[in-house]
Amino acid sequence: MQYDGPDHNQLDRTLAGFAKHPNVAAYILIGLGCETGQAIHLVENQGLTQLRPFSREPSASAAPLVLTIQECGGIAKTVVAGVRAIAELLPRVNDVHRTKLPASKIILGTNCGGSDGNSGVTANPALGVASDLLVSQGGTSIIGETPEIYGAEHLLTRRAVSRQVGEKLVERIKWWEWYTGIFGAEINNNPSPGNKEGGLTTIFEKSLGAIAKGGSTALVDVVNYAEPVKAKGFVVMDTPGYDPVSMTGIVAGGANVLVFTTGRGSVFGCKPAPSIKIATNTPMYNHMEGDMDINAGVILEGTPVESVGRQIFEEILAVASGKKTKSELNGVGEEEFAPWSIGPTL
Repeated sequence: MQYDGPDHNQLDRTLAGFAKHPNVAAYILIGLGCETGQAIHLVENQGLTQLRPFSREPSASAAPLVLTIQECGGIAKTVVAGVRAIAELLPRVNDVHRTKLPASKIILGTNCGGSDGNSGVTANPALGVASDLLVSQGGTSIIGETPEIYGAEHLLTRRAVSRQVGEKLVERIKWWEWYTGIFGAEINNNPSPGNKEGGLTTIFEKSLGAIAKGGSTALVDVVNYAEPVKAKGFVVMDTPGYDPVSMTGIVAGGANVLVFTTGRGSVFGCKPAPSIKIATNTPMYNHMEGDMDINAGVILEGTPVESVGRQIFEEILAVASGKKTKSELNGVGEEEFAPWSIGPTL
């Protein structure tokens, strides 16, 4: 990638987002030593520091520990040095105690994957209710997957708090039209084979269901991929539709709880943020109950959307308070780190 170019800076932003994440107590940086993505560039570009309780310095903060395979003398020696460094950090990490915090501290990341024809009428609208409840408590709710907003973006721009915010979303939509066009792809033919088998036929059907995750509150900001989300309220982050890449950016932006809706059966998890899985239909929930946290399929059987939305909101609070999600119990989440590479690999 181009040194100090768009991809380099976006990768720095993504890595720094995980290092600074509220669910991460301490970290070390490891690299080869001669790559373009130098640790020093990351540290200086993103102002990375190790918090005082976990630094080796008595000062308020210190530069994070950086290990390179070349300087350490190979993989085995780097592993030994890394394990030693982590062993020194763990006792101080374990001294951290849970304290009571308001729901306003929650930054919710939302996503839908393996969607079906029920997504837009069960799980996504119910998640929208939960999103509104969180926003009413002073919290933040993020939706991404810009290509899956396509065709329904006008419903979001109408909710923008200002013309400037609305135009930021329109600019991103136009960029995606250009971006897909240069590769000969069609943004309006986005549904995957699984989506189509589940009953979705066009991107517009998918988009109308996808934006339902964002509830009904005002759109307060539109941010770039992995950009720190600082606004309170409903926010759009520009991410691809591909689930691991989308969620990686949203977590890097600060999301500390995730809700992932699925009709076909996604088993997605993403450490360090717990991922609550919402099934759109009862047959799939029963078939994959070991991976699904909530069944929104009961809406098709007569349960009000608002009731399931309240259930999702209560589950968000419970998970933020320490309850384990199915993905955590299954040990899923370490392989899903997938930063978005927007340019050519040279």
